[in-house]
Amino acid sequence: MSDESANYDPTQQNEVIDDMFEKYFLEYASYVILERAVPAGEDGLKPVQRRLLHALKEMDDGRFNKVANVIGSTMQFHPHGDASIGDAIVNIGQKELLLDIQGNWGDIRTGDSAAAPRYIEVRLSKFALEVLFNEDTTEWQMSYDGRKREPVTLPAKFPLVLEMGVEGIAVGLSTKILPHNFIELCDASIKYLKKEPFVLYPDFLTGGQVDVSNYNDGARGGKVKMRAKIVEADKKTLKITEIPFSTTTGSIIESIIKANDAGKIKIKKVEDNTARDVEIIIHLAPNTSTDITIDALYAFTNCEMSVSPNAVVIIDQKPRFLGVSEILKSSTDQTLHLLKRELQIRKSELMEKVLYSSLEKIFIENRIYRDIEECETFDAVIETIDRGLEPFKKEFYREIVKEDILRLTEIRIKRISKYDGFKADELMKRLQEELLEVEDNLNNIVRYTINFLQDLIKKYGKGRERRTEITQFGEVQAAVVAANNQKLYVDRVGGFVGYGLKKDEFIMECSDIDDIIVFRADGKLSVVKIQEKVFVGKDILYSAVFRKNDERRIYNVIYLDGKTGRTFAKRFAVTGITRDKEYDITKGSQRSKILYFSANENGEAETVTVNLTASSTAKKKIFDFDFAELLIKNRSAMGNLVTKYSVRKIAFKTAGKSTLGGVDIWYTSTLGRLNKDEHGMYLGNFGATDKILVIYKSGEYELTNFELTNHYDPRQVHTIAKYDEKRAISCIYYDGDQKNYHIKRFLIETSTLDKKFMFITDHNRSELLMASYDKRPRIEIKFKKQRKSEVEKLLFKVDEMIEVKGWKALGNKLVYDKIVEIKTLDPEVEEEEDEEMDDAAVTEIVNSDIEENDEELEIESENEEETAPVKGELKLPDLPSGEPNKTDHASEGEQLGLF
Repeated sequence: MSDESANYDPTQQNEVIDDMFEKYFLEYASYVILERAVPAGEDGLKPVQRRLLHALKEMDDGRFNKVANVIGSTMQFHPHGDASIGDAIVNIGQKELLLDIQGNWGDIRTGDSAAAPRYIEVRLSKFALEVLFNEDTTEWQMSYDGRKREPVTLPAKFPLVLEMGVEGIAVGLSTKILPHNFIELCDASIKYLKKEPFVLYPDFLTGGQVDVSNYNDGARGGKVKMRAKIVEADKKTLKITEIPFSTTTGSIIESIIKANDAGKIKIKKVEDNTARDVEIIIHLAPNTSTDITIDALYAFTNCEMSVSPNAVVIIDQKPRFLGVSEILKSSTDQTLHLLKRELQIRKSELMEKVLYSSLEKIFIENRIYRDIEECETFDAVIETIDRGLEPFKKEFYREIVKEDILRLTEIRIKRISKYDGFKADELMKRLQEELLEVEDNLNNIVRYTINFLQDLIKKYGKGRERRTEITQFGEVQAAVVAANNQKLYVDRVGGFVGYGLKKDEFIMECSDIDDIIVFRADGKLSVVKIQEKVFVGKDILYSAVFRKNDERRIYNVIYLDGKTGRTFAKRFAVTGITRDKEYDITKGSQRSKILYFSANENGEAETVTVNLTASSTAKKKIFDFDFAELLIKNRSAMGNLVTKYSVRKIAFKTAGKSTLGGVDIWYTSTLGRLNKDEHGMYLGNFGATDKILVIYKSGEYELTNFELTNHYDPRQVHTIAKYDEKRAISCIYYDGDQKNYHIKRFLIETSTLDKKFMFITDHNRSELLMASYDKRPRIEIKFKKQRKSEVEKLLFKVDEMIEVKGWKALGNKLVYDKIVEIKTLDPEVEEEEDEEMDDAAVTEIVNSDIEENDEELEIESENEEETAPVKGELKLPDLPSGEPNKTDHASEGEQLGLF
């Protein structure tokens, strides 16, 4: 055995390997973080992006370049292959901010890839040239092979990383910064410079909707939800017009088909008509609710996506976790610093130009050039010129050096002979004015930076308005909106439930994600996840789909307590319990059992007949028991005593009414949804037959039920309220055909639900100006008279201006010169005796403000045949021809606090 083998220590060798692995791994991790995955905080660019932009700047001559040529030029600076460069340039080009592009660059909405690099062309945009490149403020380094120089970072005067967004995965580290809006970033920078508060939210090129409730400033721990914009084309068709960020139309359609195949939604077919705009048409199956389908699309497809941002940037060669506000502040500070440096450089250039122009003027006008004619050596020439400048040196801002004199010797005789002192003075004046301006900007650098940012908005902000709508999303309960794709069966004796027991008793339609609630004869209650076949216990009394937090479904139970032999009755709801856990709704004694059970969807309380055994010593062996006498309590409550004697049987006698009363409903205007959680505006207490009235800004009304799955577009809703068939709608609208104003009051005569009815004229320029569902609305009209500039104001009680007419009637014509504003005021407070008055009031103006004006109002009746004409006329000036000015619309939704 050799000495080396004898001294071999495997432990020491492993330590060496561990050290090498740690060293090399850390070097690799640092390289990936700094050079590939994470953007620099100074310019928001990854190295490959920075290098291709630098290559484009070197190639820039104002014309387009083939992307293949750009990739080749970039490879002089980038150590990787052409694929990474090509992907990076396409990614930047599709955002259309830093690059002007030509050719087929693909489509981020459809996922179509760009054409080959040899077919597409690119050049730097004017924006990129303005905010990214400045030779004097750029820090340079040598390229990877030492042949070229490249920028360490580009001197960016704009928060690029926030506008374009970035995503990267490194070793043990990832970054995800969502894109933001160009104009909003500039505005936020301006607010920061003004020391005003600001907030930033993401904005996506694909549009759609975003919920930023948990955005957390884009830092770790935040989350945003994104949704497609889905509109109802008709009751059988839905249309997707915008898609969420990070999806494509192809992935959306694929997820919809997959959800349909799984039975989560029911559709007939999907069509992709995307061209310039996104348009995915979804044809629904017969008898399918559009509102529920929209919620199901959000619950089961890529129409709703969520993403967790994680803002990481490289600062001082280290990754830093920052919020987007901190990134914007840092970028704005850098912009101010760069602009200050540029001004300082420009000031130095101007001062040098002024100095040289002064030297040239002195040199020529004082004929110093003639003094050098007798000089025999060049040193003598320099000395002669220096001596000639001596009387003027005190006027210069710095010492005159030899290089300055050498420049004077280079002046040609031809230029001296043509020297124009007046032009020289004008040039000096312009230089001095510019110098003063630069000094003023330096002294007011914050103002100058604000003006720079405002100028960016003016030059490049057009077409970059926010595309993604910021809103709030209500939580979609998947079990509520899932299509019924299974059937629930029960084997009562054997104790099985599921959708695979097709030979047993059918209970109801269900979906394969539902929970099932089960009551057994022994008083046990449990909730299980639906399966093909699951054992829940023998002697099943009741089984159905379980709806969590359903406070309206009330269970009426009479049970025998096995310990005491007494019979108790109780009423309770099951709002939420642990799945697969048994609960006892009796007192838990052995031999306890349920004698009577009923489940009531709306809290109904029936009457039952109780029959005691013949051997009972009770005087009255048959009696009725009314569940309405019981309070609804917790499921674990003992209940009320029915009898202490033995019960032979209990039989249903008569159905009862609900003891719960109506349902309190609220409307959340930001979501356009109804709720029972006391969020938003209170609409009222709704019984089983009550309806909701929706008045739209388009001049239509609609009656709906009060299901919480209903959707209302808050941008289109003018008024929403509980429907009262005796209450009239009051409105004023502009007739686009006849070019005049109409006022009308009408009762709703239709009964069809979920259908819109137009109550103003059907013309593309007709416009609803005011609508109210108050009993006695009051309005204020501001208008201008002919040939007068002052605005006059009149107050009206609408029910005294016009009587109730048919909903199809045109209404009475209001003849005004020009309506400036219509404002809905607080309604008139009714006295008790007024409540019994008939809704139809005589058309008469009694408001004191009108009487003081000594003006007459003319109301012309232009109703349909079934409407009786109004008698009597009150006159106002004629309505001029032409289009009316837009009104302020201050009345819209005012009485319900929507806007």
